[in-house]
Amino acid sequence: MAWKFDNPLYSLSDEEQNKRAITLWEAERHGDLWAANNRLPFPVTLLIALIVLTAFMMTMPIWGQRPTAELYAPMVQLMDSPQVKGMATNKEKIAYLTTEAMKAHEQAKDSRLPGLLERHPITWSDLQLMAPAIREIQSSGGTYGLESYTVVGDQVVLANFEGMRRPDGKRLRTQPWFDTGFIIDMFYVTYFIIVMVLVCKRLPHFSQKANPKKN
Repeated sequence: MAWKFDNPLYSLSDEEQNKRAITLWEAERHGDLWAANNRLPFPVTLLIALIVLTAFMMTMPIWGQRPTAELYAPMVQLMDSPQVKGMATNKEKIAYLTTEAMKAHEQAKDSRLPGLLERHPITWSDLQLMAPAIREIQSSGGTYGLESYTVVGDQVVLANFEGMRRPDGKRLRTQPWFDTGFIIDMFYVTYFIIVMVLVCKRLPHFSQKANPKKN
């Protein structure tokens, strides 16, 4: 069962292990059939590539950082101001509030906030629906702050992430840097390809053919 790494694309097993595998293939019969040692067919390789591509395309819409209640807090703070109430249309209101929130986020410690707000715009109706929940979180002084609440449509819910434990024993509920979809996809695809290569290359090279024994 020794591993051999001098030519990994040819075989990861030494010659003795390859000979044992060939001998086993020659001796074993399953319903008068025997296991041939052929290379992976090109259509199968193409199918695997298509599956990987499809997985990326299906998960691409959920890549990125999820919007949090912290993004819209400056907008909630200003939405009842006389200046906003005096505007004629909802589009004017949300445009003004977005500009003011962007200015506030540019001064924040988290440099990601302006970009996140730009990628997750909301409507005036959504802001009106989520405003009571954001105000309640701010006034309650609860266990988690606005950065730990995810905005899903017009709903504000506690994020389902569970990170390291805080000093008070509660777990962090903010989205970790590695959980942005693309990184996780790359990890699993890389893991799958590495494991598949390790499994296939532990078998004898396809140039080594077995001669089945006739009973």
